[in-house]
Amino acid sequence: MTSTSAHEETRKLVQAAAAVCEDKKGEDTRILELDPIDSGLADFFLVTSALNDRQAVAIADEIEFRLKRDFGAYANSVEGRRLGDWILLDYVDFVVHVFQKERRAFYDIERLRKSARPITPAEFDEELKAALKDKTRAARVKAPAKAAAKSKTSVVVAKKKAAKKAPAKAAAKKSAVSKPAAKKTAAKKAKTGK
Repeated sequence: MTSTSAHEETRKLVQAAAAVCEDKKGEDTRILELDPIDSGLADFFLVTSALNDRQAVAIADEIEFRLKRDFGAYANSVEGRRLGDWILLDYVDFVVHVFQKERRAFYDIERLRKSARPITPAEFDEELKAALKDKTRAARVKAPAKAAAKSKTSVVVAKKKAAKKAPAKAAAKKSAVSKPAAKKTAAKKAKTGK
């Protein structure tokens, strides 16, 4: 897997997790695209707010469930589920933070990660669609070149096969021609008695 496709896969996982936040009524959901120099291992933070601990746990549980079901992705670690005021789901390439509103205001992760680029889920979706569209366009440009090369190869292979079959056809034709001639010769010999 190339790093580009791994990054695209990570973006799909983040997109799915953000969709869960929206479905479960998480508030002020933000995606922080972390600066590679500053981030260490993770590429993204997904931050959302819940009104109470039960909603925070429900959001975290649903994220885990959908990512496992749809992508086979498991959280590397989960912290804070028991209290429910700040639940952290670590998926290595991205980290999900589900806060209660008061905790989010207190810790203010967005402020701590000043070098990160904040993105709304809608903007994130548009970027992902544009990247996939560009990738599809590039694949379509490469496809005719591959088809042309393949057709040239097919023509060469067909000519080689035809060249191999030509001597066999000629021999079959020769034997077919010689059989009637042999019959005529045998018939003449029978008439003359020789």
